[in-house]
Amino acid sequence: MAVSQAEQFCNEKGLRYTEPRAAVLSVIQKSKKPIGAYDVLAQLGDRLDNPKPPTIYRAIEFWMGHGFVHKIESLNAFVACEAGHAHKGSQFIVCDGCGAVEEIHLCHLPEALDKKITESQFDMTRWSAEIHGLCVKCS
Repeated sequence: MAVSQAEQFCNEKGLRYTEPRAAVLSVIQKSKKPIGAYDVLAQLGDRLDNPKPPTIYRAIEFWMGHGFVHKIESLNAFVACEAGHAHKGSQFIVCDGCGAVEEIHLCHLPEALDKKITESQFDMTRWSAEIHGLCVKCS
């Protein structure tokens, strides 16, 4: 989702679209691979006036909360949502060779997992899956 769409989203929802939020989203969207918060901070040193880690983390959390950014837990890094929408589930294939990550769009739970959650009377709010392996270039 383009940064301009994020600004429009904020305007429509009455959310603050600040310079740090815009800059953080832009860096994450332009990154070819998942990017860590401190790497985002390093890239923003020239663009923002002395940014601090809490500012970066707050911006990332804001965008995650609205579905624009996903966290790749196993890498402790972030990627822009390719689907351009908020959804309850995020799934990724992660290449352990080159570090490439692809968002896959399996927006429903597999039947066996859904059954287990229902049987447990668990109230799921979101889910995420990461599948590690090697991409075609690395295998």
